[in-house]
Amino acid sequence: MKVLYFAWLRERIGESAEEVSAEGLETVSDLVAHLRTRGPRYEAAFEAPEAVRVAVDQKVRDWDAPLKGAGEVAFFPPMTGG
Repeated sequence: MKVLYFAWLRERIGESAEEVSAEGLETVSDLVAHLRTRGPRYEAAFEAPEAVRVAVDQKVRDWDAPLKGAGEVAFFPPMTGG
């Protein structure tokens, strides 16, 4: 599955996108827990989960959203309008 990072998440991780195996990962929370094991850059990016939004296949979802069949997961900060 393709994982995308935007704004300060991209800056902290140092990547805008990467391929991640979804095997054994059932929810977005599982994916984040897996990513955090990859090292300090990921720990820093996800240290405040309440400040991170997620979209699964371009639909904004909650952290308990299932990953089954997902082709893309995107992480981004909250958006503001103006």
